[in-house]
Formats: sequence, C-alpha cells, structure tokens
Amino acid sequence: MASPLIGLYDDAMKKILVTGAAGQIGRELVPALRDRYGSEEVVAAGHNTSLPEATKKAGPHTVVDVTSPDQIGKVVEEYGIDAIFHLSTILSALAENEPQKAHAVNINGLYNVLEVAYQSDVERVLIPSSIAAFGPETPRTCTPNDTIQKPNTLYGIAKVYGELLGNYYSRQMNLDVRGLRLPGIISCMDFEPTAGTTDYAILMFFGALREGYFSCYLQPDTRLPMMYMPDAIRAIVDLASADINQLHHRADFNIHAMSFTPAELASSIQERIPAFEIGYEVDPLRQAIADSWPEALDDSVARDEWGWEPLYGIDAMVDDMLVRVGERLVLAG
Repeated sequence: MASPLIGLYDDAMKKILVTGAAGQIGRELVPALRDRYGSEEVVAAGHNTSLPEATKKAGPHTVVDVTSPDQIGKVVEEYGIDAIFHLSTILSALAENEPQKAHAVNINGLYNVLEVAYQSDVERVLIPSSIAAFGPETPRTCTPNDTIQKPNTLYGIAKVYGELLGNYYSRQMNLDVRGLRLPGIISCMDFEPTAGTTDYAILMFFGALREGYFSCYLQPDTRLPMMYMPDAIRAIVDLASADINQLHHRADFNIHAMSFTPAELASSIQERIPAFEIGYEVDPLRQAIADSWPEALDDSVARDEWGWEPLYGIDAMVDDMLVRVGERLVLAG
C-alpha cells in the first residue's frame, strides 16, 4: 500500500542526482525515479563508467567521485540539482578488507555530499543507513528504532556516523536530510554480488536454478532482517517525498519486511524446486558480522510518521525471484 503522504512534498525534488547509481539499489532506484519525475530530471552518477547501458540511454548520466567535493559541486551546479539520493558506499565485507577505501567513500564521501548540498541550492538529501548501524549490545529481536548503537564493523560505524551527521545537518543546518535503515536487500541482478553479508540470499537463487546446489557462507540458523527490492525502492521514495511536518525522526528510521535464516530460505525454494540442495561452508568474517546484527526490527516509527508498510513476505518474494532469476539466466545463455 503506497503512503498517503506521497507527492505532498515532491516540489523539492525537481532535479535529482543519484550517486552510486551502478549499485544494487541504484540500478532500480534510477528507473523508478525517472518513471515518477521524468527521465530528464534524474541524473544517474557512477564512480566510473560502470553504469548500465539502459541507465545511460534512458536519461542524463555522469561520473561522480564522492571523495571529491569539487566534482560533486560541479555536477550539482551543472545540472541544477535540488535533491540528492546518496547511495555510494563500500559494503560490509569489502569495507573490512579495504578500510582506507571504505573510510574515504563511506565517511568522507557522505560529509562531502552533505556539505556541498548545504553550500548550494540542494533542498533535500536521502541517505540510506543499514542494520549494520546496530551492534552486539543492541536488542536483537524487535530492535527498537531508538536504541543502543555500538557496531563492530567499519561499515556499521560509517552508518552510525551518517545517521548522526544527517540529523545534525537537518536540525542545526536546516538542510532537509532523511534516511532509513535498510535490511538485507534481495533483488535479481545482472551480476552476482559478493561484497554484502546478506548477499547469500541472492546467490542462493542463482545456485538453485543453475546448479541445483548452493554452498552458504552463513550458518543455517542465522536469522536476519530482509526486504525485497520493490519494497526497498518504495520505502526510499515514500520517505523522500513525505511531508516533513510529519517527521519527528530524520535520518534514522527502522523499516522491516521479513526475517528468515538460510535454512528457511532454502526450504522455501525447495517447496518450488524439490531437487535443490544446500550445503554450508561458513566464512568466519561474514558470520561474525551477521551475528552482530538484529534478527528483526521494530518499524512502528516509520509506520506512524510516514505510512510505511511492506508488500512482500518470503513466499511472494521467492515466487517472484525464481521467475526473474530464471529469465536472467536464460538471457545470459
């Protein structure tokens, strides 16, 4: 169900810049925004030439290195940007392996985007956070929106920093900054992801349809919050266009759709593909990261303040993913 608030504050988003447009979320957010606001009004930005051809053909696109404030400022001025969806990030497992790069992109890059926005005519910035913003001391079941946050990963530390800095710019600098804590995001991609701890869920579908087998790097009983991409896109757009007068929080909204374990996802797939088999070869780094994250989130604040409500549970998600991944594999030959 779409939020009844959608559309009330869209006037602040006439010309939109999406950083990280080549990433998992960016590849689907850009088309959704172009459908809503017009193809020429949404500028897709990647850090190199990795943008999908369909994205480049459908509307304006550019290269933005978020570690360069001058480059961000140039693009904002050139295109007359008044809203930024800042998706550029180095994901959890990769951040642990490349800490300097992660700091440059996840911390310096975020500051650069907010400071350029503040110094220019940008009116609104959307900065997704993550369940990684929590930590081992956070309540793991029905995690409250406002709770202790002591993450033990560089990615999580950067997300807490982003929430705090976003709230600061919103409250102290009068820049409209909004953000939401995304669970693990499941989607059918044209490449197989490797950098995220929750990416096993995507890889399992490819394994089930291609080899009939998948070796999971998390333990079978590792329960984590998950969300199907259509819900994630709708949540991002709904929050970005909601009436700010209804928002008591700013850059730190919990959102939730479903929680499951690798074993439960495998069981759901096996109901559709009985011959599918799963094995486990646990990666200690990713398992430790997953063990520090919540099992489920209390998203009542988002429901109350901007009407959030998910549409997909595990069964609907599995049905749709099997169709989409099957089509992707056919196209890939």
